[in-house]
Amino acid sequence: MESEQENIEYRKEADGVSREIERILDKQREFFASGKTRGYGFRRSALERLLMALTAYEKELSAALRQDLNKSSLESYMTEIGLVRAELSYMKRKLRGMMRPRRVPASVGQLPGKCRILPEPYGVVLIMAPWNYPLLLCLEPLIDALAAGNCAVLKPSACSPAASAAVKEMLSSVFPEKYVAVVEGGRQENAALLEQRFDYIFFTGGVTVGRLVLQKAAQHLTPVTLELGGKSPCIVDRTADLRLAARRIAFGKLLNAGQTCVAPDYVAVQEDAAPALLRLLQEEIERMLGKEPLKNPDYPKMINRKHYERVLSLTEGETAVCGGYGDPDTLRIAPTILTGLTADSPVMREEIFGPVLPVLTYRTQEDLKRLIGTYEKPLALYLFSRDRHWTRRVLNTFSFGGGCVNDTVIHLSSPHMPFGGVGQSGMGAYHGKKGFETFSHEKSLVYQRNFFDLPLRYHPYTPAKEQLIRGMLR
Repeated sequence: MESEQENIEYRKEADGVSREIERILDKQREFFASGKTRGYGFRRSALERLLMALTAYEKELSAALRQDLNKSSLESYMTEIGLVRAELSYMKRKLRGMMRPRRVPASVGQLPGKCRILPEPYGVVLIMAPWNYPLLLCLEPLIDALAAGNCAVLKPSACSPAASAAVKEMLSSVFPEKYVAVVEGGRQENAALLEQRFDYIFFTGGVTVGRLVLQKAAQHLTPVTLELGGKSPCIVDRTADLRLAARRIAFGKLLNAGQTCVAPDYVAVQEDAAPALLRLLQEEIERMLGKEPLKNPDYPKMINRKHYERVLSLTEGETAVCGGYGDPDTLRIAPTILTGLTADSPVMREEIFGPVLPVLTYRTQEDLKRLIGTYEKPLALYLFSRDRHWTRRVLNTFSFGGGCVNDTVIHLSSPHMPFGGVGQSGMGAYHGKKGFETFSHEKSLVYQRNFFDLPLRYHPYTPAKEQLIRGMLR
């Protein structure tokens, strides 16, 4: 009886959530239909207001990141707030040009007309953000959506409650709900949102939920961008500058304590270079965080206990050359390097998403190809090498979302380069111009002249007309 009562209460609560979301969507659809979001002045003003809000709320946002993930103010600015500002600056500079109709050549059959491609907003879009970069992955796609002229509903992750609340407070201070709305909550709110018809859905998160988003979107034929993840390899050959490679690998892995979708998931190092690389990785970790990394006040923590226990369990029974332990009170895990692994080891069967770095070795290029080919196409790939021929071969052999040669992670920091996955690591891309295009429908238009009309296309069809058309269309 008690369980039945709980089910009734849950259904009532779910119905209330659905009605509230429907109310928000009705208001946004009405506002979008008014045409106010389409003009250049409105869009630029929205970007300027968001930039002012970001400046006014910077301390609150940084404090929220400290509370949720123990990010230092430097890391918060470098990996989230600063990147949001860079995207805003880019969009403000380039917006007018991106909004202009684009001229394209007319085909023979379209002459003497003129052809244009006109970008137009989709309408009301849904942006679902994860917890690991709760500001960046909420606000960067929002910037692109607003620049493209859309209304937006944001759904931050319930796993980062402080950042979620800060984002809602900041956006509510500058945008009316009929233009930008933030829906907080957990699975119930996610489910209610996905039952609605949006004009576009932008999702960042894991593969499992990504599949669900795609299924729900298919019911309404809603276009989707999925930013997912995967096991991103880091390849190191014997020609690499091993000291610099170790430093840059450690940097990429320790950002946000490994809770980064493009973090090096594992290292594949040429066998004869492995001992030196392992030693240098340990030295670089100690140089960055000290001999007792869990006492470093700026070292981030796992987002919650479930995630802490999952990541730490991946080290059980494995050979750790450093780390392999954590602090359950602070939810921090010491940077851990694992050796003696195979592709069948538990830590190699899933995306790690934590400060655990498996190091595997390879002898030949075929060995490396078999190892990386074990997994789905990754979101990122990193190669450390001085051999240009080998570099070209690696880049032409493996399919991946994006990456770096002789560095890690930094490829996603530029608004001039699209960021996105391929295959199981995602579909679609954004950042800068690509982000504007993602949230825009490109409408093709032909402006035809009246003074000339090509008679070939009209009945009656004759052999002479066919011969002329065959000569024109080839």
